[in-house]
Amino acid sequence: MKSQRAELVAEAAITLLAERGMRGLTHRAVDEEAGLPPGSTSNLARTRLALLELALERLTELETAAFTALLDIDAGEPPTSDTLVELTAQVLWVQLTVDRRRTVARYELALEATRRPELRRVYDEAGGRFRAPVVMILAAAGSPDPVRHGRQVVAFGEGVMFDAIVGAGAAPTLDDLRLGVGELLRGMLPGSVSQPET
Repeated sequence: MKSQRAELVAEAAITLLAERGMRGLTHRAVDEEAGLPPGSTSNLARTRLALLELALERLTELETAAFTALLDIDAGEPPTSDTLVELTAQVLWVQLTVDRRRTVARYELALEATRRPELRRVYDEAGGRFRAPVVMILAAAGSPDPVRHGRQVVAFGEGVMFDAIVGAGAAPTLDDLRLGVGELLRGMLPGSVSQPET
């Protein structure tokens, strides 16, 4: 993020996206949410696309910080599958609880990106920052097909979060997440994930 003002505007935009949806995101509303003088947001992000990109940039920064433990796991010793299960479950849990506001805002931006090619490009670039490390982590853990498995792990995580936040499913517990991630990884890394105690 380029400045404290930009960070403040981006955080306000994220809050509005989560609370009011895409229609509730206006330059004036961001000024009010951020406690800034009228016109401040327009001076920083003149167009709606620029405002959306600013929010997405901030979301990417925040999610990168939240995923640091998982993204840095490939340093040093190869990760054990049990470690991957725990870290993946913890990341999903945080996204569904502590960072729920940001997750909802990201889904708003994802849907908007399907209608705005310029935003789609930025969104896909941001997503690539998370997908590539997942492939590397799975390769280090012994996956025989880390690219395909990486796509499946990301799809699993996105599906769980989407279902819990906007779907009809009940929000999973942390133990539910551990169980589901473990079952997924057992199919990718046979014999290396501990069976849950019964």
